[in-house]
Amino acid sequence: MELLKQIGEFVLQALPTVILVFLFYRFLRANLFQPLEKVMVDRSARIEGARRESEAIQAAAQEKLRAYQDAQKRARAEAYVEQEAARRVVLGEKASMLRESRNRANDKIRAAKEAIAQDIATARAQLKHESQALGAEIARKILNRRPPVSPPAKGAQ
Repeated sequence: MELLKQIGEFVLQALPTVILVFLFYRFLRANLFQPLEKVMVDRSARIEGARRESEAIQAAAQEKLRAYQDAQKRARAEAYVEQEAARRVVLGEKASMLRESRNRANDKIRAAKEAIAQDIATARAQLKHESQALGAEIARKILNRRPPVSPPAKGAQ
């Protein structure tokens, strides 16, 4: 019994401490743990919200980047088409200038060939006329010339 009496006294002496610890726990829970827990929940919610917002912003940025790259590809393709069209125009102009130059050169060559053919015809006519005149003069000179005296033949005496 003495043991029960000691335990009873011990409980009686410990009761104010237990009550104080319980009150201190309630006080800490009400003034520290619950606000801290509330702050932690709010913080987690804000972090999660910020994470979702960040993912949404990142997705929007990716979409904008994709749209920008698509627009850039289209712009490059259009620029290449325009460059190709301009190149074709320049090549067409160059080809037409080349054709015109060839035609002019061929016309000049044709005119020069005609002039040369005319000169050749004129020269042939002149040569024919001069050769006839020269032939006539040669024949006249030969006919006007006296035959040279030829020495007597050795066997004829």
